[in-house]
Amino acid sequence: MTWWPVGASLFASNIGSGHFIGLAGSGAAAGIGAIAYEWNGMLMVLLLGWLFLPIYISSGVTTMPEYLQKRFGGRRTQLFIAVLSLFIYIFTKISVDMYAGALFIQLALRWNIYLAVVLLLSVTALYTVAGGLAAVIYTDAAQTAIMLAGALTLMGFSFAEVGGLDALMEGYFNAIPSIRVPNSTCGIPREDSFHIFRDPVNSDLPWPGVIIGMSVPSMWYWCSDQVIVQRSLAAKTLTHAKGGSLLAAYLKIIPFFAIMLPGMISRILYTDDVACADPELCKQICGNPVGCSDTAYARLVMELLPAGLRGLMMAVMIAALMSSLTSIFNSASTIFTMDLWKTFRSCASEWELMIVGRVFVLVLVVASVLWIPVVQASQGGQLFIYIQSISTYLQPPVSIIFLMGCFWKRTNEKGAFWGLAVGLLVGCIRMLLDFIYPAPLCYEEDDRPAVLKYVHYLYFSVLLSIITLAVVVVVSLATEEPQPEQVSRLTWFTRFDPVEIKQQVFTVETSFKHSEVEVVGREHESGNGAACRHSADPSPPASMSSLHSQSRLKSALYWLCGMERQTDGEDKPVTPPATEQVVCSLEEKPRLRLIVNINLIVCLSVTAFIIGYWA
Repeated sequence: MTWWPVGASLFASNIGSGHFIGLAGSGAAAGIGAIAYEWNGMLMVLLLGWLFLPIYISSGVTTMPEYLQKRFGGRRTQLFIAVLSLFIYIFTKISVDMYAGALFIQLALRWNIYLAVVLLLSVTALYTVAGGLAAVIYTDAAQTAIMLAGALTLMGFSFAEVGGLDALMEGYFNAIPSIRVPNSTCGIPREDSFHIFRDPVNSDLPWPGVIIGMSVPSMWYWCSDQVIVQRSLAAKTLTHAKGGSLLAAYLKIIPFFAIMLPGMISRILYTDDVACADPELCKQICGNPVGCSDTAYARLVMELLPAGLRGLMMAVMIAALMSSLTSIFNSASTIFTMDLWKTFRSCASEWELMIVGRVFVLVLVVASVLWIPVVQASQGGQLFIYIQSISTYLQPPVSIIFLMGCFWKRTNEKGAFWGLAVGLLVGCIRMLLDFIYPAPLCYEEDDRPAVLKYVHYLYFSVLLSIITLAVVVVVSLATEEPQPEQVSRLTWFTRFDPVEIKQQVFTVETSFKHSEVEVVGREHESGNGAACRHSADPSPPASMSSLHSQSRLKSALYWLCGMERQTDGEDKPVTPPATEQVVCSLEEKPRLRLIVNINLIVCLSVTAFIIGYWA
């Protein structure tokens, strides 16, 4: 693909209906602070194009688990991240999407939120069976375009209704609900509502945490998440991939004006509903005693847009939610059946895998529905902040593993595994404490444990990153160095190594002693159904040449269907022929490289300006 579909696809993958609900809700509840996550993403997507993508391209991988397998060997790190992905799906994707869709349906039809969830799931199941994955792929781009067009139209109606930006900045501070808890701060807008950088101790988003603590989980999402990286790897050259990153970064400016500011306008126009501060009243308005700020965007859609456009916007947002859910269900069932179930049931038939995948989706749905009350009550009823807080507990260890794997050659499998294990253990403990001791409401006294009361989740992200980093460095230095084939063309400093070295990569089980003969490792790998496409190297030269002629896509499809096992051979390892198998060259045309580098400087300058202006 050329640069513009790549950039549009990156942006479309990031922006969804949950984004509209959450970002506008955070704007209505606490001002513009949460937009820092979007603008931090501008920097991270540029980091992907200029630092991480050259490494992924030189390594010749097509998926992130494949990169981990080549870089570290072994299966346990990959399995660990597969399990983590499933938890992230439940906590931050499925339940959030269900809740966001149900909010829209609830507001439009005045239904109970759980009845709305059942309706959404039923239609999604029908959508999946009737249209399948192809329907999801073909409709995603159109849905995003219509959503953005509708959002920009709604932005125009909103600003016209409120009287412009000056009226917004003045009216927001006066948007205090008529009924609120006396002698409390409930319902009163924050004094720093129009600032991104806030007090480092007493605010909801302390500025040191915004700069550092926000960047680490954001790096996981933009630089090592399969959904995002896959789109960048689809670019036809590295220069086009960089151009895609630049376009996505520029597009990330839009949500501030098209989503967040309209959310703040919604508070001004419908103060008693959107900014309700009395728990009993809030429960009557939206069914959530913690607050109704997440209804801000849906309220604007229902009240301000003309009838036809309102129906179109509602239909597109619900359709986008359903396509998102079907994609997540597909990904989750694939991860569970192929990465987890087949590891323990290597002889499982296609029929068994299909049944297990479908049953697992049902389990996911039930778990996610049961989780919705927690989503409602978390982080003062702010959906977007809930998503980010969960991310800071689970994602920093993975970010550190990828960062160290890409930029420190000495990192080995043991260091990566134990860093991940310790980091996730600490993160999960903090997450459990967060759910056991939820943040008090504005009129309640804070009697939570000190680690929750005084350590903001963004500061915890920094702490968790340092702990993971320390474990990775200490364990890696205390154990053996990685094999040369685990480093060549797999780090920033070795990305230009000769391709011939790369062809000899076979490692999947380097947790075995390095003194063992190569054939044993290869036989074990083949029996394990591993994702590395070089696993069939031990076969005789004739069959090897036909194997290497397979396309990457065909190889990936074979593995996905569990059909990777080729004829095993007991011969000694043969050095494969030096055929070029790199997905795309790291070479760039000097003139085009100059253009994208100049654009990089412009984009960074724009980012610095808008962050500085609203800081």
